[in-house]
Amino acid sequence: MKKYITLSVLLTALGANCQVGIKTTNPQEGVHVGGANSTVRIEGLNAANNTNNLGVGNSSRVYIDANGDLVLGSKDNNIEILFDAENYLKDDKENVNNVIQHGYGDGYTYAGIPRDIPNSTFTLTRPAIVEINYSVSWNIEKNANLRVGDSYARVVQTLLYFRQGSYVGPVVTTDLEGNLIGGAFEIDGGTSTLGGGLGITGQYYSNGATGTGEIENFHNTGSDYVKLPPGTYCPMFSAQLAVTDTSGSGAMKMYLGTANDEVQIIAHYYN
Repeated sequence: MKKYITLSVLLTALGANCQVGIKTTNPQEGVHVGGANSTVRIEGLNAANNTNNLGVGNSSRVYIDANGDLVLGSKDNNIEILFDAENYLKDDKENVNNVIQHGYGDGYTYAGIPRDIPNSTFTLTRPAIVEINYSVSWNIEKNANLRVGDSYARVVQTLLYFRQGSYVGPVVTTDLEGNLIGGAFEIDGGTSTLGGGLGITGQYYSNGATGTGEIENFHNTGSDYVKLPPGTYCPMFSAQLAVTDTSGSGAMKMYLGTANDEVQIIAHYYN
């Protein structure tokens, strides 16, 4: 059975206690709705009455304006796809940084160069929670062009990071609030420790026959979120190739961007 609270009763409660309780006899705030599954409905914000409501099957963000009123953000200021690139990195492995294997973890190397450098950046005009989604290709070779065949299991890990302004700009290591992004990771064999790693992911590679087995067209995929201030950013990649024993296996190298690579950047605005 539904219960209706008349305006006179509500005003009486306000005058007596300065607090209103719905489904509770002990209100803790000006208006307190009790019950673990209780919800609040405002008809002025529903799809029939408000054009900023995204409709059935979607959720619309509610903001608080300067007067303290609850309002719906418009479709434009909620979510925006800022960057959506296919085949993002150059395929020419001889002209990009290669990744040398290490006998330990955290040996990340900057790798890969954007194919279309003038269009490899995106710009935030206001603070946002930035969502990253990527799929980056790689291949692994022995002595530059032979198949690996020592049966060792290798870990291939990749991450995405941002540079400011362009693909040669400074690495973005902290978020909007000054916190280190994604923790620290070693670069180029442990010569320095930087923040900035996002969407860290990996897989194993092993092959026991020198003349057989795939060496290319593998992909790592990753997703992550970071809060960034306004600015221009360029998505870039770093990777590591780790094996427990490097002795006697030859010069193993890994290359990023040997096939199609996809990068998608989505801004989730909150003010």
